[in-house]
Amino acid sequence: MRTDPNGGGSPNYWPNSFNGPEPDISSKEPAIEISGQADRYKYTHPNDDFVQPGNLYRDVLTGQDRENLAGNITGHLAGAQKRIQLRQTALFFKADPDYGRRVAEGLQLDIKEVERLAKMSDNERMKATL
Repeated sequence: MRTDPNGGGSPNYWPNSFNGPEPDISSKEPAIEISGQADRYKYTHPNDDFVQPGNLYRDVLTGQDRENLAGNITGHLAGAQKRIQLRQTALFFKADPDYGRRVAEGLQLDIKEVERLAKMSDNERMKATL
């Protein structure tokens, strides 16, 4: 939870690349017995963060909706640092290549670089765009 006076505009989420807050493992709750150990575990569900957004983009949105979405995102990301633009556009590409391509074109990013970043893990992508 944020405890400073709004952080001066810094991010209040983790992970971030602006030295913002991060989890404090020392304040983690202890495991409790339910039927086995209940604890925090890495998410292992077969769906990832990209299946549903990709399906929405391809199967629900019309061509005009896709154009509007890419234009709105491009407009909002235009003022962001290039490394943030690349990271985020790689995520759009993972949801749907056309989605990522449209945003990359709107931001005048190298689509080959976006594709390369989309193949990386979150940590690899973060390191590659520092």
